[in-house]
Amino acid sequence: MARVVVVGGGFGGTATAARLAKNGHTVTLVERTDRLGGAVGFLERDGFRWDTGPTATLLPAVLRDLFRKSGRPLERELDLVPVEPVREHRFEDGTVLALPSGSRSAQLEAVDASLGGGAGRQWVDHVQTFAEPWDLLRRGYLERPFSADHLDKATLALLRTRTSLEKVVQRQLKDKRLRALALTAAVMDGHEPRNAPAWLGMLAYVEQNFGVWTVPGGLGALAAAMTKRLGERRVEVLTGTRAHDVVVRDGRAVAVSTDAGDLDADVVVCAVDPRTLPALAGLVARTQPALPPLVTHVGLDGDVPALPHEVVLHGPHATLAVRTNGTAPTGGAAWTVLSRGRVEEDVLVALARRGLDVRDRVVSRVDRSPRDLVVEHSGSPYGVLWQGRGTLTHRLGTRTPVDGVYCAGAHVAATTGLPFVGLTAAVVAEQVGTAPR
Repeated sequence: MARVVVVGGGFGGTATAARLAKNGHTVTLVERTDRLGGAVGFLERDGFRWDTGPTATLLPAVLRDLFRKSGRPLERELDLVPVEPVREHRFEDGTVLALPSGSRSAQLEAVDASLGGGAGRQWVDHVQTFAEPWDLLRRGYLERPFSADHLDKATLALLRTRTSLEKVVQRQLKDKRLRALALTAAVMDGHEPRNAPAWLGMLAYVEQNFGVWTVPGGLGALAAAMTKRLGERRVEVLTGTRAHDVVVRDGRAVAVSTDAGDLDADVVVCAVDPRTLPALAGLVARTQPALPPLVTHVGLDGDVPALPHEVVLHGPHATLAVRTNGTAPTGGAAWTVLSRGRVEEDVLVALARRGLDVRDRVVSRVDRSPRDLVVEHSGSPYGVLWQGRGTLTHRLGTRTPVDGVYCAGAHVAATTGLPFVGLTAAVVAEQVGTAPR
């Protein structure tokens, strides 16, 4: 049995703590704020409630595996339901595309119907080129510790590619609307497509083949479910407690220094931005965080446009995403608007220019700048910024050069999103192993 200290109570930290406790280890989790969940949670004001982080997830099997291997199955804690359509895209020329979820043929038909004959075939052929990369990455990178010494040649070549996502999209797609569609995920995650690896396009393949899922009432409910799970697994949770550093002696981690004193440890899991811990900060000095978007939560009253779960508004200088899944008093609506790019006017004015004018319906509003979110989370919940092929070797993996120290969460995940963060927790749990009985 190992004494494990997990630093950070976001999804990566809570998922790791739950798995390790179920594996028989004594686990203490240290969280700086007064609640668990990190970016996953709710913001409530004036009777409205909005998700503070993701509103949907890919790969529900990752969540199901986490709950099954740490106690009661997911279905006994939360309802996961498919999102349909995945999202609606509105382009500069007035074209509207409602992209279906989890079906290649449905996407082909929808794209053809909205963008013209032949566009659907271009899109599904483009997405299909990521079938092999997805399979290679899943087996060789996402579900196991990254090691260039143990990867097969094909996976290693894929990870080391010099081809950017922008280049492959420009080569395969001639319609600028299809190009915008293909780059949406990278842009909304804060990456420059010219600096992101081509294999990041696998997200479109995952969406098309496995669908997009959410929890009725908001994905923020996952935070409460994880808090409950840690209690069931008897994890000692220290909220309102700041971790200052990993205490290292003779090259090995022996404790975590906190506001509550030193917590002795055989294993330390860093589930926060490694820059916040001096013992690890130097190891990631050549990386930068992917900054969050500008986030605007609005509570609306009266007649508002009926929109699907998410609407993406593509423009020449900025991309806006409207998420409509918040809860509101009767007769109202709760929207969250994410802004990327150069927005030189109030976000609601920008929405109005794109045909969604709700300015006279606003009864509650909360603006959260990228800086606000970084300060709130002591780092970016969007993880590491892709800056070319060197980023892969400059970032930390789940096992660090410091003996006894592992990393989980957004800053070691392949990309943003709950399933990829959840996979880092599974990998760390496998590396630490099960306590002897």
